[in-house]
Amino acid sequence: MKLNLKRPLAFFDLEATGTNIGADRIVEISVIKLNPDGSEDVKTWRVNPEMPIPLETSLIHGIYDEDIKGEPVFKALANDVAKFIGDSDLAGFNSNKFDIPMLMEEFLRAGVLFDLENRHFVDVQNIFHQMEQRTLKAAYQFYCKKDIINAHSAEADTRATMEVLIAQVAKYENIEWEDKKGNKSVPVINDIEALHKFTNLNKPVDFAGRMVYNDKGEETFNFGKHKGKKVEDVFNIEPSYYSWMMQGDFPLYTKRKLEEIYSRFSAKKAAERQAKPAQPVQPKQETTTPRIDFQKKEFTKTDHTKTAYQNKPFKKPEEPAKPVDEDMLKLLANKFKKG
Repeated sequence: MKLNLKRPLAFFDLEATGTNIGADRIVEISVIKLNPDGSEDVKTWRVNPEMPIPLETSLIHGIYDEDIKGEPVFKALANDVAKFIGDSDLAGFNSNKFDIPMLMEEFLRAGVLFDLENRHFVDVQNIFHQMEQRTLKAAYQFYCKKDIINAHSAEADTRATMEVLIAQVAKYENIEWEDKKGNKSVPVINDIEALHKFTNLNKPVDFAGRMVYNDKGEETFNFGKHKGKKVEDVFNIEPSYYSWMMQGDFPLYTKRKLEEIYSRFSAKKAAERQAKPAQPVQPKQETTTPRIDFQKKEFTKTDHTKTAYQNKPFKKPEEPAKPVDEDMLKLLANKFKKG
């Protein structure tokens, strides 16, 4: 069966030093670019991760430190990888949660622009888990009736993923599926855009899943104390949360998307401030100093408005004392005369 493609679909798989998207590094990348005419272009690169590969990881994918010590670092390969993928849509197994965000981390570290905005992403694991819930090895056995030779090598896993998707499209043609809300549809069809929608049901904003779109298409946090809240609402109630995330141990692509949201939020706030009409300046009330009108014997203001009270009339001054005369002296002498 041939996939119905409008542009190339790049199946890719990464082997890395571990699964921490922000801290681990790629050691091998393989890409099979399936073209609309059915032809294939295949590229595989070994990469020096510039850090030791843990033994437990090497035991899984079979790549050890001595295997990659002479290989170029990703920064030296980044332009070639980006050019080879070109404008292809992307497909992989668990690629939305691991391969795409890790690849974006490497591109960002290398300073190479790789735009994800206008691509479709088909995560074969999501189709598988939602329809059958198994691993890649089981998926290959289930859909293709074969075992993977050299499992956990990048190219073998990539080719198995490609064959599984082709088998899935054939198997689930006209098969009805019911989502958690009871809505029924036929989601697995030979159309990359439809497969993109079906394998991105959680609608991640940043692939690492720290932010997701809600039913209204609004970015919301998907972790921590603000889980389920709109990102812009959190910026309003706790502005420092943005700084905490930008300085924290989050993937670079998560930070890039957070920065885009914050820039949009800030521009919106600035526009609201400019659109808000200026408050009219209230005229200063003239203060008046009370004065006394001595003729009317009452308080008045300079605008001649009477105060709420009036002073009582002034008391009549007492008459001046009389001069001392002889009669007054006789009275005093009689009063204090000794017996």
